[in-house]
Amino acid sequence: MPAPTPQGVQCNHLKNRGADPCAEFRLTRPVGQFRDRVASFLSARLPVVALPLEGVVVADLTQNVAGPFCTQILGDMGAQVVKVERPGRGDDARAWAPPFWGDESATFMAMNRNKKSLALDVKQDGGLEVLWRLVARADVFVQSLRAGAVAELGLDFERAARANPRLVYCAITAFGARGPLRDLPGYDPLMQAYGGLMSVNGHPGQEPARVGTSIIDMGTGMWAALGIVAGLRERDQTGRAVEVTTALFETALMWVSYQAMGYFATGEVPQPQGSGTAMIAPYQAFPTADGYTMIAAGSDSLFARLVQALGAPALAHDPRFADNPSRVQNRAALMDALSALTLERKTADLLETLRAAGVPSAPILSIAAVMDEPQTRASAMLVSVPHPRIPDYRSVALPILWNGTRPEVRRVPPRLGEHTADVLTWLGYTLDDVRGLKANGVIQ
Repeated sequence: MPAPTPQGVQCNHLKNRGADPCAEFRLTRPVGQFRDRVASFLSARLPVVALPLEGVVVADLTQNVAGPFCTQILGDMGAQVVKVERPGRGDDARAWAPPFWGDESATFMAMNRNKKSLALDVKQDGGLEVLWRLVARADVFVQSLRAGAVAELGLDFERAARANPRLVYCAITAFGARGPLRDLPGYDPLMQAYGGLMSVNGHPGQEPARVGTSIIDMGTGMWAALGIVAGLRERDQTGRAVEVTTALFETALMWVSYQAMGYFATGEVPQPQGSGTAMIAPYQAFPTADGYTMIAAGSDSLFARLVQALGAPALAHDPRFADNPSRVQNRAALMDALSALTLERKTADLLETLRAAGVPSAPILSIAAVMDEPQTRASAMLVSVPHPRIPDYRSVALPILWNGTRPEVRRVPPRLGEHTADVLTWLGYTLDDVRGLKANGVIQ
């Protein structure tokens, strides 16, 4: 027996993907009525101030890091995000553990606050119909499916725009829509390797090192969120659907943009610089009597302050170190001279001296240490909210303030399928429909 559908909706697009497989899902109600319906969308605690994306509904068909990070940004900005997951196991990141927090993946929790979870099998009869119903009612649809799956399910921009002529459609891809690798999957470490980032990371002569966070994934999520926000502005001006596409590989290229410009300028292939950077000196970690200190004397005046603070003002007048290009060309001699001075001091003493002299410097902190820093507490970047399963739940907030206020966690990361019934009834399904879909294995 086929899964039930909402009253008044005849879903034929699974059987007939011809001219217009989702015509029956086109938005016809006025936008104002749609906004009124959004207001009743089972919202949790209201934020202290109005957020810029309040009232925007996001259909999220992504997993792992890039897509979820994008939609978490949108959720932090006030959007109502519906995360569509496979029944049974959900987003792959739910199993990316240990570390666990309670019995939940800490990695998953880092990317999925301020969302609802709809556990839906889009490959079952009736499942794709639910997704199309959601897309037709959303302002934004974000998907990170491989190209073949997009074609198989008919979830391309053209069909989505026919279902919802005001939709902002975002595809997060591995290599983009063009080129010989366009159909391959992509993962953060592969892109760090293939995109050149690993070639300039780490220390010379050592094994290639991946940047210790998912910088390509999270960067792509940021670009996607920026593109979506711009797309919403364009949509509101034109009234027409907007297609946004971004790619992991393209993010990797952007992150090596100044290395690429240096290569174009000189033909010299950039090499790893350890804690430093190729075009500025001194601008790296220096050894101390009990560890290391990061020093960033990025101008001639700062270099003069540095050597004065270290008790060696004559170094500022050494022709080898007279200006930044000279210091870069004589980096090894400069490092030897400065390291001999910094090794005479403990880290805390050196930092106090340099900061008093106005020389940019910092300790190299562990994650545990930076979480306990007074500056971290003062930044209000660590937000605590009540959690039904984790008494000491905290999260790293969105690093943006609106009128001096940081967006809060309105909804903790959801259990798989926690909001399935809520979302379906909001979409117009009856409770009998929901029970039928669950009995048929379409939802969880």
